[in-house]
Amino acid sequence: MTTSDYSLPPEAIAIQNGCCHDPFSWLGRHQTEQDEVIVRTFQPRMENIWLVPEGQEERPMQRIEGTDFFVCVWPEGTMDIPYHFRVQDKAGDTYILQDPYRFGPVLGDLDLHLIGEGNHYEKYRILGAHPRIHQGVSGVSFAVWAPSARAVAVSGNFNHWDERAHYMRCRGSSGVWELFIPGLTAGEVYKYRIRTQDGTLLEKTDPYAQQMELRPATASVVHDCRNYCWQDEKWIRQRPERQALDRPLSIYEVNLGSWKKQDGQFLNYRELAHQLVEYCQWMGYTHIELMPVTEYPFDGSWGYQVVGYFAPTSRFGNPDDFRYFVDFCHQHDIGVFLDWVPAHFPKDEHGLARFDGTALYEHEDPRLGEHKDWGTYIFNYGRNEVRNFLIASALYWLDQFHIDGLRVDAVASMLYLDYSREPGEWLPNVHGGRENLEAVEFLKQFNCLVHQRFPGVVTMAEESTSWPMVSRPTDMGGLGFTMKWNMGWMNDTLSYMSRDPIHRQHHHHELTFSMVYAFTENFILPFSHDEVVHGKGSMPDKMPGDDWQKFANLRLLYTYMFTHPGKKLQFMGIEFGQWQEWNYQESIAWDQSNYMPHRGLQHLVRDLNNLYRHYPELHELDFDGSGFEWIDCDDASRSLLSFIRKDRQGHFLMIVVNMTPVPHHHYRTGVPIAGTYREIFNSDAEIYGGSNLGNGGVVESIPESWSRFDHTIEMVLPPLACVILQPRYD
Repeated sequence: MTTSDYSLPPEAIAIQNGCCHDPFSWLGRHQTEQDEVIVRTFQPRMENIWLVPEGQEERPMQRIEGTDFFVCVWPEGTMDIPYHFRVQDKAGDTYILQDPYRFGPVLGDLDLHLIGEGNHYEKYRILGAHPRIHQGVSGVSFAVWAPSARAVAVSGNFNHWDERAHYMRCRGSSGVWELFIPGLTAGEVYKYRIRTQDGTLLEKTDPYAQQMELRPATASVVHDCRNYCWQDEKWIRQRPERQALDRPLSIYEVNLGSWKKQDGQFLNYRELAHQLVEYCQWMGYTHIELMPVTEYPFDGSWGYQVVGYFAPTSRFGNPDDFRYFVDFCHQHDIGVFLDWVPAHFPKDEHGLARFDGTALYEHEDPRLGEHKDWGTYIFNYGRNEVRNFLIASALYWLDQFHIDGLRVDAVASMLYLDYSREPGEWLPNVHGGRENLEAVEFLKQFNCLVHQRFPGVVTMAEESTSWPMVSRPTDMGGLGFTMKWNMGWMNDTLSYMSRDPIHRQHHHHELTFSMVYAFTENFILPFSHDEVVHGKGSMPDKMPGDDWQKFANLRLLYTYMFTHPGKKLQFMGIEFGQWQEWNYQESIAWDQSNYMPHRGLQHLVRDLNNLYRHYPELHELDFDGSGFEWIDCDDASRSLLSFIRKDRQGHFLMIVVNMTPVPHHHYRTGVPIAGTYREIFNSDAEIYGGSNLGNGGVVESIPESWSRFDHTIEMVLPPLACVILQPRYD
């Protein structure tokens, strides 16, 4: 038989046309009816090919006339002798190629079964691209989920971006396609080329890629996650205690691209590690929270439109550089939280959108599957594989990067089917309600698995509605988050502080209302990036009055924040009150922190962090009503507040707040016990830029009853200031 009269079977025609489900059915090594071995390969760019069996002489392969198929009948061959090809391209260059179609599957049946059930929580170990030794040969295994595709191929520099060279096999009904390509190593760039049912050819980034090219390039990069040697054992061992609910938690929210730049360029993860850790240690923050570093194509999305749910952005280095960042933070007693975005994903053609030509990760119906405000798709939380994809992503960051907690973005948009929609633009659930039942179950499952598998790791919800029990355990009917952002406190407090002090007496409830619900959830008090963008103004700009009053108000606001029940979060730049709104394209205005009043505000925040960490009265019972007691919350006419913060031992601090620029030289209030009260903090101190009005360090009580207390103090209360007093325990 000659190749000129060789009739191509349907499998070969399908390979040639780019629509073959199982190229292994014809390519590679096969037994003939005559008990001979035949080897076939498809090499579109080659002129000549020789089969080279291990330990035997090479033999020429014959081109099937009019095609790019080459065949060789190997009469004495067996099905287990390794072989490779010597190939000559059209330019006359010769080199060695391994045949990917002589290797068996990498994925086992159990893996495929768990994927189908949606219970493979370490899918990142098998899907995606992984350097490995397979059947004694080193290479890279590729696997991707694309159940509606007609064919899937891997393309890259290694095959001149010609997808015909490396078609993948579909593993039965699982919808998973896989291929082991021998000879490849970490650093290879690649994409998947997917033939849809209607014949369209899509070029897609790997959903499970652990590294991506630097934007605007969009290819995935093979990464070997086994090379980094962690040095943070002590931190991980102590993390459950360090991050317990009764411990101080003061978070510095950071956008890595604009925290600091050098000559207008991004710093590397490793450079950022050293500079951020030094600054956070000096300032007294306990944790850094990173705005999303999950790979994203558009700088202006700030990371909230993700295409790489398993890849740290290449803007600042490679995955091992990011491991170094986290590791270095841990070695210096700084925790790292990560913003994580399971609420939606962008429509970029190379990403998850219509991944295999169908609504695979999203809903087909835009009334369920699209956020028109954001121009993004909504995940289909009712689909096992999609839910598993997201949970595997969350666990991946905790496992592979030792992240200490995940702040889940836009939870409200997940919980409500009618979120930001007009009547007729959404579909009710099976009970006719507006709750997204599948999303609720997903969030519960996510929280349960995180807490089970990674003791001490915290989850935080950005949730702006009155949905109950967000931070309560799932077995109590809650969503299972560790903590929830207190958006109500933030909005009410900023609304109050933005008013002219003369009018604050009429809005006193905006300050006191937070204590009505303060212990219904485990709250974080956030002044985040969202408050200093899109025309909302910088923090100083929100405050009324002249420059002195603006910064006095900020000093008062931050002191009130650090003494109010709840953990703390501040966005970069607001700690020294930069005048500009945050601009993701520029570094924050570090030069301003060298001068008063910015330097004074920065030192105030530093001292507040240290005070907050040192005194258990300010953090131990943040989520327990027994740790808070009003002294006087009704003095609206003078815009004054006073309250007590307690620890478990019954020790307390007394906080007195003056929300007007009018000083009170003989302010009287009741106190729980007799004795000497030491002024341990005064936001009006000269070092912070204040008027330095105070109490000379101590105040003595007098035996006169005041309201429900048997003892009274008379003190100086500075203007637009907060004073903290500590009783002297003998």
